[in-house]
Amino acid sequence: MSEQLSPLDEEGIRHAVTSAQAAFAAATTREELKEARLAHSGVEAPITQANTLIRTLAKEEKPVAGKLMGAARKAITKALEEATARIDAETEAAAIASERVDVTFPTRSTPVGARHPLTVLVEDIADFFVSMGWDIAEGPEVEHEWFNFDSLNFGPDHPARQMQDSFYVEGVQNNDGTVEKHKNLMLRTHTSPVQSHTMLASGAPLYIACPGKVFRTDALDATHTPVFHQVEGLAVDKGLTMAHLKGTLDHFARHMFGPEAKTRLRPSFFPFTEPSAEMDLWFPQKKGGPGWIEWGGCGMVNPEVLRNNGIDPNVYTGFAFGMGIERTLMLRNSIADMRDMVEGDVRFSQQFGTTGRGISCH
Repeated sequence: MSEQLSPLDEEGIRHAVTSAQAAFAAATTREELKEARLAHSGVEAPITQANTLIRTLAKEEKPVAGKLMGAARKAITKALEEATARIDAETEAAAIASERVDVTFPTRSTPVGARHPLTVLVEDIADFFVSMGWDIAEGPEVEHEWFNFDSLNFGPDHPARQMQDSFYVEGVQNNDGTVEKHKNLMLRTHTSPVQSHTMLASGAPLYIACPGKVFRTDALDATHTPVFHQVEGLAVDKGLTMAHLKGTLDHFARHMFGPEAKTRLRPSFFPFTEPSAEMDLWFPQKKGGPGWIEWGGCGMVNPEVLRNNGIDPNVYTGFAFGMGIERTLMLRNSIADMRDMVEGDVRFSQQFGTTGRGISCH
């Protein structure tokens, strides 16, 4: 073991400082500098050990030793700071050099894919209901007629059952290519069958939102499409009233259209709700000035629907509502023609910021 450095050894202290400066100057990486710092200014370093001995000196010697040690530690600290700055600058310069882009290199601009605005809106709607503690329910797009109509109190002669309103399916193709014949299968005309599936599977109480794709025999024009999206909500619990329905709709409207949005209800008729109402939206951004716009339908769940799906209407009540997601997107973004949503023109998506241009090298 080398002899311990004395805080009064001027020559030894000068040598310790010189050694530290040389070690810091020789370091080329942060790791090497760390090792040098520990060796020359760490707890076990000679200069640090010498500093601890000042308290053992005679009173008249302490000022001399303090002056020597203070100057030495100041010089070592300065050398360490300079070495740190140098290595940081060298490291940054190396990173810049390695990440440098040759702007003269030939490139090709390629489209960057993104989700459709309808998909983004569906996710936003789902997030809203989840934030309220509701569940998101899904169901098959090929439905049995009982779920699509009978369970929801549509009578056997209801016009919606006719071929001119609904797509019926003759059979389902298996994986081996064979077609399995089925009766009473159809493409769902609304997402309400999901409510029947959930009530039968889970019972009450329940709070669900059902976004999804639906199918009707409508011709494609500015305001109609044979394939579109709906979101329906269903709440079944003890003591639910129209007031709960109205509060939910107002809350949803504000989330979709801003803090000034609100809803009003007008008497109507639907087989699956009683009483039923058309739901209008107060829309401040309406062309021509603020006004009311029809947004969807709603009402208290018909007791017969609850009974059909295994829930006692004497114990539970419920409310339901539904609106078109395409219509919601049209209102929110002043879209005049529904065909723009389905024809695949990228200029439509660009206005939502969902497409861009990417750079690829070749």
